[in-house]
Amino acid sequence: MSAPLPPPGDLKELLASAQLPALPQSAIRLIELSQDASNGPNEFSKPIEADAGLMGQVLRFVNSSYFGFSREIASVKQAIALVGVRTIKNFALWSAVFSLIPNPKFGPFDLKNLWQDSLRRAIFARLAGRHLKLPNAEDLFAAALLQDMAIPLLLRELPEQYQELITRCAQERMRLSQLERQVFGWDHAEAAAGLVRNWRLPEEFAVLIERHPNLDALLGATPPQRDAAAVALAALLPSCRDQQWDERGEFLSGWERLLPGAPTLLADLLTEVDESFEEFAPILKLPVPERNLTQWIAETAMV
Repeated sequence: MSAPLPPPGDLKELLASAQLPALPQSAIRLIELSQDASNGPNEFSKPIEADAGLMGQVLRFVNSSYFGFSREIASVKQAIALVGVRTIKNFALWSAVFSLIPNPKFGPFDLKNLWQDSLRRAIFARLAGRHLKLPNAEDLFAAALLQDMAIPLLLRELPEQYQELITRCAQERMRLSQLERQVFGWDHAEAAAGLVRNWRLPEEFAVLIERHPNLDALLGATPPQRDAAAVALAALLPSCRDQQWDERGEFLSGWERLLPGAPTLLADLLTEVDESFEEFAPILKLPVPERNLTQWIAETAMV
């Protein structure tokens, strides 16, 4: 017999009892430093250099094709000076979160698949933000990467109920967030935003994350919320394990509203996402998907 479903409104209680480990001290220190705008490369490099694993990841990140520097960047201080405090801070924060998310064992769910999807969506959101000339493109990257991070936690904390939802999601071809709101009264976007706030990560991440299931509302706002819409649009990309792209029409319609008259730009942008993913994935020890986004858009265009 299934355990009773938690009544709507119990999300805060669920997150409070989830027993997630604390963020590493290096991540906490970076958050503290970011509260003072006068802090620069000298201050931010110290907690990163004190964490050998994090320092290695930061240097691999900065030397990837994501940035395309012609020469090797050999120091954290130099990396921060070249790509900016915000970029390195965001990378360090989501690297920390990446290491803390539980890996529940459940049929079709696979944590590596989730992070594959999240990384591809994050790269897309960042590039879309850059084409829109948004000042917070790096925040879009971090928010898109973390937007689904509550799913494995919910699978662990509500195993019977949440496994049933994921199964229904595949069978009924509905968005997971729609089913969550029907059953729980909240969705995984709100849960992820709650985790961000519990960890005292920057509030802008929480706001971008919790709004990602609401693309129509974001694009219909006055003025349109283009930064959050870029994250929401990224959420409509096909999963690395999908056999068909059910949300293709919604994605293309949203793209046209976000960047009107730019169909050729989309093909170029997806190619850039694929190339960046192939370079970036080894940093996080992730495999490259069998079908890339360029193939997806070409195959579905012929249907």
